[in-house]
Amino acid sequence: MKATEIYAQTGEVIERDFTKAELVQREKDQQEYAAAEATKQAEAEAKAQAKVAAESKLAALGLTTNDLRALGL
Repeated sequence: MKATEIYAQTGEVIERDFTKAELVQREKDQQEYAAAEATKQAEAEAKAQAKVAAESKLAALGLTTNDLRALGL
């Protein structure tokens, strides 16, 4: 992989290979991002499942979400 460095004062542009440390950091960052995205997705799915479960319980009681809104809940 290549890194591009641009020096604003001189306008000099340098392309170079990533250092070993930069490659390691990039891999670490990608893994952290993937883990964060997986967590975010799992939380969204859990929230959706909780909503379905709550609506099912309300339906068993003969209530809807609109009924709760009307009651201010």
